[in-house]
Amino acid sequence: MDYQTIIYEVTDGQAIITLNRPDVMNALNAQMRAELLDAIRRAGREARVAVLTGAGRAFCSGQDLGDRANADNLDLERTLRDEYEPMLRAIFDCPVPTISAVNGAAAGAGANLALAADVVIATESAVFLQAFTRIGLLPDAGGTYWLPRQMGFAKAMGAALFAEPITARQADDWGMIWQAVPDDSFAETWQARAAQLASGPTAAYGGVKRALRESYNNSLEAQLALEAKLQGRCGQTRDFKEGVMAFLEKRPPHFEGR
Repeated sequence: MDYQTIIYEVTDGQAIITLNRPDVMNALNAQMRAELLDAIRRAGREARVAVLTGAGRAFCSGQDLGDRANADNLDLERTLRDEYEPMLRAIFDCPVPTISAVNGAAAGAGANLALAADVVIATESAVFLQAFTRIGLLPDAGGTYWLPRQMGFAKAMGAALFAEPITARQADDWGMIWQAVPDDSFAETWQARAAQLASGPTAAYGGVKRALRESYNNSLEAQLALEAKLQGRCGQTRDFKEGVMAFLEKRPPHFEGR
């Protein structure tokens, strides 16, 4: 696919996907959603970590309300089902770790796009905004799934009803994101984290993602069985053997990602 609304780059096992419509604060239109879907799937094949970030002063301002000539005819159910769901599932199901490097405002579907990643690192000047009720809608793009799991039911309900900005520092304190960092060290921080994951045991990371997510629906017995199954698979990898040898030889491991 010839990307027009995003930038896709792979270096040292890191796929950096940059939302690139800075003139509209990287608002999501149909083309960008299709390109993001393609890029995330590529990253799962071509890299060992995928990073989503934005060009300019915003991460993503959400749905591009000017994407259709007549907004009254916008079929939101179809758009969410056919365009948003595949894109969000691709991020959620990505076989490699995913990071959202939130460089600025993340609003509406843009906020929930960021929260779909495994790890969210935000610059302290960034804000998250569930803006939906301001225009007579409810949170979508996975917002009603991510928010109560990541920040608790009470905070999620308030964020959705009041549609007030949540600062990156608040999001960090509430457990909504992994880390808020000072603006002057933001790029250095997320790049170091991406490099760390890109050089790590990729199969083990995949096991971590699956085990933690399935724990919400499993009994203790089912979760212990899943851990044993996944750990058995990890124990057969070359990375496990390398990790043990590195420990015994008192040196850093050199993981191959398999």
